[in-house]
Amino acid sequence: MIRNTFKTAILLAALGGLLIGAGQLFGGSGGATIGLLLGLLFAGGSYWFSDKLAIKATRAEPLEEARAPHIYRMVRELTASANMPMPRLYITPEQQPNAFATGRNDRKAVVAVTQGITEILDENELRGVIAHELAHIRNRDILIGSVAAAVAMGITFSARMLMWGAMFGGSDDEGGNPLGALALALLAPIAAAVLQMAVSRSREFEADRVGAGIAGSGEGLARALEKLHTTSKRIPMNVNPAQEHAFIVSPLTGSKQSSFAKLFSTHPPVEERVARLRSPQMV
Repeated sequence: MIRNTFKTAILLAALGGLLIGAGQLFGGSGGATIGLLLGLLFAGGSYWFSDKLAIKATRAEPLEEARAPHIYRMVRELTASANMPMPRLYITPEQQPNAFATGRNDRKAVVAVTQGITEILDENELRGVIAHELAHIRNRDILIGSVAAAVAMGITFSARMLMWGAMFGGSDDEGGNPLGALALALLAPIAAAVLQMAVSRSREFEADRVGAGIAGSGEGLARALEKLHTTSKRIPMNVNPAQEHAFIVSPLTGSKQSSFAKLFSTHPPVEERVARLRSPQMV
């Protein structure tokens, strides 16, 4: 928990410093203030409304207990074992088997599953998936992911400001180098993607580890990951790439992506996740 709080503080500081610097570059002290306000808006909005944004983006609806009593029983058992509040449960109409957690804290948390995942996993595998999502809630990963996404957005936003400034002479008065500004503007989005990828991948490994502890074993989650990875290649999901990091496996696996884009996936290789879950230290 302390480590995650520290990560969040570093990311927030980076976002604030980045947008203050960009604002000051183009608008002096007034621009710096606007940059700070934008940083707070990006981070705060993405965190505070994370559940509503994710639910709307995936067309999720509340999962009634009468429709899936076995899932409610499973979640009650797992949350009791982890000493956590019961999250709200949602289901999306997507046929790709997948799941995600969202919400600004454990009392506002949502765990959502797709229709597809309820049809291909057995009880132990689904138990492992839900335990993984509860681990994200317990670790406050929704906050870290939201801030990381906001930082990435801020980097891209600042890069565009630099690009337009270089093209129209915004930095000439300061003796700036337009070519350098353009190069930075082109490289910054790549840096943003690398940042978000690194943060998201480390969160997935940790949620696997903690989730295995909540479920009592990592085998169910390992088998589930293998099934989800294989099936998601055949069944694409129409989801905004900005939401990719929220899912237990990348929902874009089945979509047409360039090899370059795949390098910046927010998820670590499933084979590595499965190997860790089945390692002697985890068993």
